[in-house]
Amino acid sequence: MLVVGDVVTDVVARHRGPLAAGTDTVAAIRTVPGGAGANVACWAAFEGCGDVRLLGRVGADAAEWHERELLASGVRPLLVTDPEAPTGTVISLVDSGASAERTFLTDSGASLRLCPQDWSPGLLDGVGRLHLSGYLFFSEPSRALVSVALESARARGVPVSVDPASAGFLAAVGVDRFLYLSAGVDVLLPSRDEACLLTGLPDPADAAAKLSRHVPLVVVKQGGTGALLAWSGSVRARVPAGPATPRDTTGAGDAFTGAFLAALLAGTAPEEAAAAGCGAGARAVELIGGRPPTSR
Repeated sequence: MLVVGDVVTDVVARHRGPLAAGTDTVAAIRTVPGGAGANVACWAAFEGCGDVRLLGRVGADAAEWHERELLASGVRPLLVTDPEAPTGTVISLVDSGASAERTFLTDSGASLRLCPQDWSPGLLDGVGRLHLSGYLFFSEPSRALVSVALESARARGVPVSVDPASAGFLAAVGVDRFLYLSAGVDVLLPSRDEACLLTGLPDPADAAAKLSRHVPLVVVKQGGTGALLAWSGSVRARVPAGPATPRDTTGAGDAFTGAFLAALLAGTAPEEAAAAGCGAGARAVELIGGRPPTSR
């Protein structure tokens, strides 16, 4: 599997209760590797996908560190070092209360500067699935890369999946534009909020059904309430979430996507693949950061 997407440095700050404006708020702070695309690749490898490759762009400031971390997770890094921009950074503010909900402050840096010059059709040699992080749709250079990569995948008959990645950025780029750019993908993996935004419908099941009239398989991730699977215009399966005690919800959706795609690529039925995704998501929220544990 080839994943194309963002590689960033996550600064995770876990605090309890509301932030205290104008003064100090006690927090436990860690710096960890992240990025939606990179997280998906790492979880796919963790779940047993044998050859996972990641195309991403980083700054010279952290290129070697990110490459080492990806290799430690079993991912083959195909990283482009940007000569101008630093590695993207996300500050993740995590309320360490019961929900462990997170809020992101995002500086995309080099990650959204991927461009067609970074792509080669040879990147698809031996690849059974191409996965595109939705963050690629949020800048002009990486949108151009999306078009080139989709054209290459169609020419080779390689199936393509997309995770919209961010409701906030999705609203900024525009629903119609996103749907136009992602035309032809075979799997769409939005969150509940992203599915509702993409359709204008308040109910995620109705949103999943509507999206599945345009995409062969739609998997709506609903966090603690599991996932919905829709195809041919209707919801066909509802998969419950796994039990978990959340510590940090950062990357839970990426974990689902990586595990789901690994299972799908191995020939597993979509419902069983979604169950694997829910299991990975449950494990992810009990960890700090968005990556699975490594053997180190």
